[in-house]
Amino acid sequence: MTPEYAIAVEGLTRDFGSFRAVDGVTFTVERGEIFGFMGPNGAGKSTTIRMLTGHLLPTAGSGRVAGLDIIRDHRRLKEHTGYMPQGFSLYEDLTVMENLRFFGGMFGLGGKRLKERSAEVLNLVGLYDRRRQLARHLSLGHRQRLGLASAILHEPSILLLDEPTSGVDPMSRRQFWEMIYGLAARGVTVLVTTHYLDEDEFCDRLAIIHLGRLIALGAPGELKAALPHQILAVFPDRLGEALQVVKSLPEVEEAAVFGAGLHLASSRLEAAEAAVQAALTARGIRVRRLHRVSPTLEDAFISLVAKAERARS
Repeated sequence: MTPEYAIAVEGLTRDFGSFRAVDGVTFTVERGEIFGFMGPNGAGKSTTIRMLTGHLLPTAGSGRVAGLDIIRDHRRLKEHTGYMPQGFSLYEDLTVMENLRFFGGMFGLGGKRLKERSAEVLNLVGLYDRRRQLARHLSLGHRQRLGLASAILHEPSILLLDEPTSGVDPMSRRQFWEMIYGLAARGVTVLVTTHYLDEDEFCDRLAIIHLGRLIALGAPGELKAALPHQILAVFPDRLGEALQVVKSLPEVEEAAVFGAGLHLASSRLEAAEAAVQAALTARGIRVRRLHRVSPTLEDAFISLVAKAERARS
């Protein structure tokens, strides 16, 4: 693990009693990179982030964040990292500015510097005009902006965001990501977890974690290009019944609901097209559309998780 990396972990493991939440995870994050941590709920994403911020010590493995050892120097990590946990909580009886003064005090900021820096971050996240508003009156999107402002108040070089846009409307999510891009452009390294697959497309690279293990690592385009099969989009009537029918076909390797239709993965696409059409027609299920499509990140994610599941069985 060399010092040019903003984050470097090797064999990172965390147990809670007999339960292994993170299992031998190894990856690096370049300085200034937007690195996505992708996986279903309970995969180990939040536990990993908490080890990188010093809130949890690993059971095994090693890591360095901003050049600091995550075990030996874990108390100093907060000086160099900004952390926005899931369900970031504000003091609702305090104003926006008062919340920032509180969090600034936790990082040793005070006086003129805290006042100047609070104004800077509120302008950055678009909340300066709301600085006297009570936190309880903020919309969810504005609460998330205040959470981001609190996390970057002390000018950390590394920002760790755990599901920062969960529950936020699409427009607010887009605006939040524009702020992340702005921070990365200034040289801030960003590690972010999200369950929105469209947001994962915004990352420079992605790590996919499943049941505590890292199962894939690469740029979004690389993960999609690595799929060993092609994708067939099918739009049938009686979607649920159609899914069960096509899942049973030997020509179909993977099948999942995708929007108003189905995405089917097959390494024999022509044979799959004929088999799907015949099987659904035999069940009296009308196929409104059936055509080949380019794989999405969701297709890649489903395929990689299915492959990991097969390897474990």
